[in-house]
Amino acid sequence: MKAVKNIFLVVCLVLVSSILIFAMQKGPQDNMIDTPTKEVKNGYNVYALEMPSDLNFAGEAVPIENPDIYERMDRELLVNTYWQSNGLLMFKRAQKYFPIIEPILKENGIPEDFKYLSVIESGLTNAVSPAGARGFWQIMKATGRENGLEINSNVDERYHLEKATKVACKYLKEAKDRFGSWTLAAASYNAGKAGIANRLKEQNVDDYYDLLLGEETGRYMFRIVALKEILNNPVKYGFNFSDNDLYKYVPTTKVKVDTAVTDFTKFAEKFGINYKILKIHNPWLREPHLNNKSRKLYEIEIPKEGIYKP
Repeated sequence: MKAVKNIFLVVCLVLVSSILIFAMQKGPQDNMIDTPTKEVKNGYNVYALEMPSDLNFAGEAVPIENPDIYERMDRELLVNTYWQSNGLLMFKRAQKYFPIIEPILKENGIPEDFKYLSVIESGLTNAVSPAGARGFWQIMKATGRENGLEINSNVDERYHLEKATKVACKYLKEAKDRFGSWTLAAASYNAGKAGIANRLKEQNVDDYYDLLLGEETGRYMFRIVALKEILNNPVKYGFNFSDNDLYKYVPTTKVKVDTAVTDFTKFAEKFGINYKILKIHNPWLREPHLNNKSRKLYEIEIPKEGIYKP
């Protein structure tokens, strides 16, 4: 009986060893990833994205039939689709700020698609770059001053959305006249007019999509087009929200000031708000007072009564 048990154990060990050896031999040969199904238990899925066939910027087509262009466009669509928190913030802020930007673009003859340029420049915030560019349109100090903005420690109109948008329009119109296309005009906003002109000459081409550029400018137009596509098709790219979830523009009235203001805290209190609220609506006021030795006329925005509850 004991001998039978020993034989049985030996047979079992042989069978187990054979199975293990077979599995080890088969593993490397089956180095294939199973195609995932759409049924995921935790409810979260990540999908490859279908490339839209009609991508364009300001009516100028993105040549996605070119394999290099296809891959670069696909990258930006993926990155911006699956960076969900940032994407949702762009939807929220766009609802608040696009109504201010759009009419200024239209008034200056700039295609509406350029509002997406401000999205990738600053995320629709008064950002400050390492190079010193500031505001929604990331305007450098020299550029701002050349185009009539007041920029000093007391007042910095690069933070004035309406005035900064007009400066951006002027730059873009000049760039379009120089390069002949809105795509190259937009690219020059990142690389500079001279930078784009030099690259076009060096490489003997006349189109953005034919240029070999550095990382930032090379991705620039693809990022703009990706944000345009996503912001215009939220459901398609998995963003779910209601109108109540979006940020709203706070209505204001303009108070004209042509004198110095010694204390903006006391100035704000006269209108039933505090200094913080005053600065939120007038970020171009950089100090808690206004010098105004030249008696320049400024318009200070004051939120309508009752918006901010005490």
